[in-house]
Amino acid sequence: MIDKLSWISVYPEIILLVMGCVIALADLGVKSPRRTGTYVLTLVTLAVVAALQAMYASGGSTIYGFGNMVVSDQMGNWLKCFATLAVMVTLVYGRPYAADRDMLRGGEIFSLSVFALLGMFVMISGNNFLVIYMGLELLTLSSYALVALRRDNATATEAAMKYFVLGAMASGFLLYGLSMMYGATGSLDVNEVFKAINSGQVKHQVLVFGLVFVVAGLAFKLGVVPFHMWIPDVYQGAPTAVTLLIGGAPKLAAFAIFIRLLVEGMLPLAFDWQQMLMVLSIGSLLIGNLAAIAQTNLKRMLAFSTISQMGFVLLGLMSGVVNGNINSAVNAYSSSMFYVITYVLTTLASFGVILLLARDGFESEEISDFAGLNQRSPLYAGVMAICMFSLAGIPPMVGFYAKLSVLQALIASGQTIHIGLAVFAVFMSLVGAFYYLRVVKVMYFDEPITASTVSAPLDVRTVLAINGGLVLGFGLLPGGLMALCANAIVQMLGT
Repeated sequence: MIDKLSWISVYPEIILLVMGCVIALADLGVKSPRRTGTYVLTLVTLAVVAALQAMYASGGSTIYGFGNMVVSDQMGNWLKCFATLAVMVTLVYGRPYAADRDMLRGGEIFSLSVFALLGMFVMISGNNFLVIYMGLELLTLSSYALVALRRDNATATEAAMKYFVLGAMASGFLLYGLSMMYGATGSLDVNEVFKAINSGQVKHQVLVFGLVFVVAGLAFKLGVVPFHMWIPDVYQGAPTAVTLLIGGAPKLAAFAIFIRLLVEGMLPLAFDWQQMLMVLSIGSLLIGNLAAIAQTNLKRMLAFSTISQMGFVLLGLMSGVVNGNINSAVNAYSSSMFYVITYVLTTLASFGVILLLARDGFESEEISDFAGLNQRSPLYAGVMAICMFSLAGIPPMVGFYAKLSVLQALIASGQTIHIGLAVFAVFMSLVGAFYYLRVVKVMYFDEPITASTVSAPLDVRTVLAINGGLVLGFGLLPGGLMALCANAIVQMLGT
């Protein structure tokens, strides 16, 4: 008998599953070439789900359901709320682009986006190895289909194949690691795995062997060095609307499974996995920033930028446990959560501008395509400049406070190696500032290639203005979001 609390914990997932099927069926009767009916139904569904998640998160309670296989807690609910809003914004930005490229012949982009979001929800809520893996596969299978949505485009098809092959390998790594953990601890339940490892009765060598594969699989999904090979090719090759869909909201789900598996399930092995994350973060900061300098394609540059930004997220995750002491865990993990949320917010706006400038037959993804944008459209140039300053970590943008919170968590640990890492991260941020500021220079100081003005539907312009305003607003007043992240992490560690 499944109790009432179990159903309450998965209401948002049930709504998404049912509405995903309804949207797919309802689209069969939509005659509009821009799929207006399907689009509105999808946005209404996502708005209801986001409101429900915000209500759950504000309630502050933790609910375990279906025999502890799923968990509904404050951290998970906020991440699901932000992921839903990110997918909504992505669809608003991406619809005109998709319509110009004949990607709306069917409503697949809307139904697949809903199923991808459902996969993220399952990943974030999973409290069992198999549930987390099921969510991950639902997200990745939907993503493969979305990347290949332009069937007549050779570049998109090639990107989908690369994504599929490397994604399958990553899933294999993760599944093998989880099977090793199951073999060592005798349980698939995250809480039971924690208890088994903490008891000290399990062979440490077996655990570390499985842990290596788990971390490698997770690193693939987050796109950090040396498991980053798919990111630049998929970001550049996929239709820009799909690039934003796989480069935005899924980062929140990836952060969640790092927390679920490594912190909630394997915290006693923190000494081992923190060392792995340290190596991954150093490689990501170094290669991500240096490779981005050489790029002339803006989507490819932002792909390498993503790799370096995820390096910062790992710096926060690897500084939570110091000499077996978890006193700095809240500070460290909340700084990582704050970083990943603000990164997604900034990514939405930057890709939103790229999507706006694209028109039928023209992608607008080279840095040179942004030449003189300020003379053609001061609003879009301003939003893009805010995003570039934020990604570079220049105050008062939110990216500055995100980087500062991670660096502060590193230094607060008092470890010499962590302080050295903080200095290295600052130096790499200075390197990164070069390629971000180059985009601003091109927009404001280069002569425009074309004199045509940039036009966009009212809903897109409105959402983009709000999006850019939030990047600046959270930079000026970061306290509320920081407190939200800290409270969510405190509750997660308390349970």
